[in-house]
Amino acid sequence: MPQADFYVLPDDTPESRTAFLCRLADKILGKGLNVYIHVINESEAERLDKLLWDYRADAFIPHGILNAKPGAPVQIGWGDQLPEHRDVFINLNLAASEETLKFDRILEIVIQQPDILAATRANYALYKKHGITPKMHDMRPKTPA
Repeated sequence: MPQADFYVLPDDTPESRTAFLCRLADKILGKGLNVYIHVINESEAERLDKLLWDYRADAFIPHGILNAKPGAPVQIGWGDQLPEHRDVFINLNLAASEETLKFDRILEIVIQQPDILAATRANYALYKKHGITPKMHDMRPKTPA
């Protein structure tokens, strides 16, 4: 059964979401796992491809757009296409599908935008429906009581 993790960020900007994604992908690669990043469409995949190139001057995240660069440990795709590996699925699309459940680990990055909040709540419900108990990682600053 897959493991699902939700990372709840304090910010509401897409830039904070992609910056966190880059750090997360880098960390996962360090563990020797493959990563598939699922985005909304081709133009979003191309934008993310460029961001991963510029992630850090002192680091390189080997990546590519799915089917354009086979074998890259980090692949970016959209629509119905999926990679051959089933290690880690990072969902940057709004909706999760039943295909998502074929991966060992599912990651959702939540920002404080109404459409993202609504979509990730629906995805949380989908995972629960399939017997997965998602783990929540609240990255928001703690306020003193």
